[in-house]
Amino acid sequence: MVDRLDQPRQRGLRLRPHYDPEAFGQLSERIARFLGTARFLVYMTVFVAVWVMWNALVPGDGKFDPYPFIFLTLMLSLQASYAAPLILLAQNRQDDRDRIQTDIDRAAAERTQADLEYLTREIAALRIALGDVATRDYVRSELQRLLEDLQQPQPPEPSDSP
Repeated sequence: MVDRLDQPRQRGLRLRPHYDPEAFGQLSERIARFLGTARFLVYMTVFVAVWVMWNALVPGDGKFDPYPFIFLTLMLSLQASYAAPLILLAQNRQDDRDRIQTDIDRAAAERTQADLEYLTREIAALRIALGDVATRDYVRSELQRLLEDLQQPQPPEPSDSP
């Protein structure tokens, strides 16, 4: 846990070791990311091959792990026993990040849906309002009719004077 400046330090004897969960989680993610690469497989293969060749080909006292390679088996088991929980921890952290991202995406989708519904209602209201307003085609047809009326000859109006 990171020391906070707004709180006093707690003094006293701690029986448990102190570690920063966030830093440990980041380290486990880096290790898990490395364990899932071809580079790790090549390194591990070279390590095991050198180990086996050394202990099979070196004469006499140079061998530190003779043929059944029990110490190599122990080392690989130890590596696997640490790798599995670190990978699980990294996956749990990724699941947490994915859950948070899903919540953010869901909220954004809800806002988008609400905006879309609002705009749909606004467009419907504009269409209704336009139904009461003269359209360009209507005005054009009325002007055309008026022009035709003006172009027709008008009968002379009877005058009132004798």
